[in-house]
Amino acid sequence: MSLLKFESMLKTNNVYFFDLVEFEEIIVHYLDTGKIALAKKAIKLGLEQHPESIDLKLLMVEAYLTENEIDKASKLLKRIEVIAPRNEEVFIQKATINSKKGFHKEAIIDLEKALYLTDDKIDVWSLMGMEFLYLEDFKNARINFAYCIEADFEDYSALYNIVYCFDMQKEHEEAIKYLISYIDINPYCEVAWHQLGRQHFVTENYKEALIAFDYAVLIDESFVGGYLEKAKTLEQLGNYQDAIDNYLITIELDDPTAYVNIRVGECYEKLNKLDAAVSYYKKAVHEDPFLDKGWILLTNLYFEQQNYQKAAYYIAKALKIDEENTLYWRRYSEINLKLSFFEEAVVGFKNCLRLGDTSIEIYMGLTDVLSFLGEFNDALRVLLSAQKTHKNFSEVEYRLVGLFFILNKEKHAFTHLISAMKIDYDYHIILNELYPIVFENTEVQKLLKNYKKATE
Repeated sequence: MSLLKFESMLKTNNVYFFDLVEFEEIIVHYLDTGKIALAKKAIKLGLEQHPESIDLKLLMVEAYLTENEIDKASKLLKRIEVIAPRNEEVFIQKATINSKKGFHKEAIIDLEKALYLTDDKIDVWSLMGMEFLYLEDFKNARINFAYCIEADFEDYSALYNIVYCFDMQKEHEEAIKYLISYIDINPYCEVAWHQLGRQHFVTENYKEALIAFDYAVLIDESFVGGYLEKAKTLEQLGNYQDAIDNYLITIELDDPTAYVNIRVGECYEKLNKLDAAVSYYKKAVHEDPFLDKGWILLTNLYFEQQNYQKAAYYIAKALKIDEENTLYWRRYSEINLKLSFFEEAVVGFKNCLRLGDTSIEIYMGLTDVLSFLGEFNDALRVLLSAQKTHKNFSEVEYRLVGLFFILNKEKHAFTHLISAMKIDYDYHIILNELYPIVFENTEVQKLLKNYKKATE
């Protein structure tokens, strides 16, 4: 009623009288809804009718802070403090200013003064907890949030923050003890059961986690987060069909998400129900076309089914989203090798190296493709580069043997053949696979046989 009267006054330019409580309600409404200009107008009119009101002046400080006008807020607050040195809201706003400036220790001192002056301590404890969080002083943050819980057992924001502090300190067992003690007093709190389940999950105690999540969804049958965590736990226990059932409940209760569709797809894949897996992966990328994980899962599934054309289509989608991912480029090369698109495979392997994937498999893959294409000098350069990272690897040495022979550098070839045999004699079979002409060379065969005799 007061709000309608105030807005009517603004439209007609008539001036109505409002008592102090009415003005405060109007101003708080505008502040809460982000209508700062109207809040300031209401404060100005309020102060014209109630010029001595400290509360209205403090609301002006809040309005300034909302618009980040810190200097104006500070100046006004200093004037208010002279008039009302024992008003707890003065120190709360001073703490807000110090916090915005990054002076969190000073903010805590201000809040300690406010705490001494106020009867409503919960909000101050909560603010102090947040300042300690900014300082990463999780122990003191937790203490202050615990005070909030002691005063109001349904302060779930404080409960979340307490668990967060335990998480940041990796004190999961302590978190479990705290949550159990909380549940002893407030046993029908689905939030506490949910958080208890999360702690058991982190400590890989999946059976206890499942019990906790069961209680959470029993207390609140529409608790989406409870069903989601329960499904993840069932996955860990290998109960994939039950996990799917719980994931699907979250879709019934809330809008479907790409994440849930991915999880359902992966469960179906583990159950070897590949058509269902594909269906849910496609739903995931429909929900979020920029979710590269969905595209790569489709890629991998079709690759395993030897449907390389479809795998190539989906890997292109994944790379379009994240072209800096070496795993995607590796899969891209593997697919193109299967399709006999060797130039494309070279591009993929080179991108892996460019992005820092210098594993032996990448070097060997690139070397073998270049050799197949007859680009022997390029293949040799790749191998010599690989040798810097992967010393005394038979995979490198035997390939050097083959390439040096092909490039008519037999002296180098025999040197590397001796090195290769010392590392792993049996691996010489790779010469027959990759360089059969070299393997059949009389001198190479002679050296292989003589080495074997000498080492028997």
